[in-house]
Amino acid sequence: MAARAEGREAQLSPVDFEIQTQNFSMAPYHIRKYQESDRQQVVALFSQGIVEHIPTTFRYVLKLPRTLVLLLGGPLALFLVSGSWLLALGADLTLLAALRFIVKHCFTQYVVTSLHTDMSDITKSYMSERGSCFWVAESEGQVVGTVGALPVKEPSLRKEQVELFHLSVALERRGEGIAKALVRTVLQFARDQGYSEVVLSTSLMQHSALALYQRMGFQETGQYFYNKIWALMAVTVVQFSYRLPSTQVS
Repeated sequence: MAARAEGREAQLSPVDFEIQTQNFSMAPYHIRKYQESDRQQVVALFSQGIVEHIPTTFRYVLKLPRTLVLLLGGPLALFLVSGSWLLALGADLTLLAALRFIVKHCFTQYVVTSLHTDMSDITKSYMSERGSCFWVAESEGQVVGTVGALPVKEPSLRKEQVELFHLSVALERRGEGIAKALVRTVLQFARDQGYSEVVLSTSLMQHSALALYQRMGFQETGQYFYNKIWALMAVTVVQFSYRLPSTQVS
């Protein structure tokens, strides 16, 4: 019985899945295209979804061997030179504060950069041309999820690959299948638009997103560092790809 149910779910279009979600979810939601009136809620949800990874990343950085050497070796060396444990403790606390600031700055700067680029005018960036789109999951008049899709920047691949951006779900609404439904919406859109592949990038710290993409059939294609600071913190960006079945009839 469970296997047959999963098979039916896999064949649902985004619209069918939306109807099923409204019928069976404890808190109904539906997925629709972005409207300009959604902007404030979308920006708030996007920003919250990014900065919530600051504590996890900070704990991860603290466990790195290079960080432990810095936090233990630096103050110890200072104590051996000055003979003051108080000075050594002050140095350790200063290093911790500096690390916390750097981690926080990396995430907040990403938000600022996004709000000055593709998220500065979502309608213009995602809704003005064929082959791109932005969707929201709405529940009781509130935006509880977002996702966008844009052709890749590489000119030779623009007609073949579409990139998934800004998948985010409100913290209190996770576990309801909203993220999966949003990703399925992008996959169906890519098929309808004639793309052959959906690609995306996500931080190593976004554990739930990594697990979701892998469960849905995305394959890891590579890793890279967003910038030099991310490299120093050993936080990689993971790239994924989902190959769509050919629509050509032989």
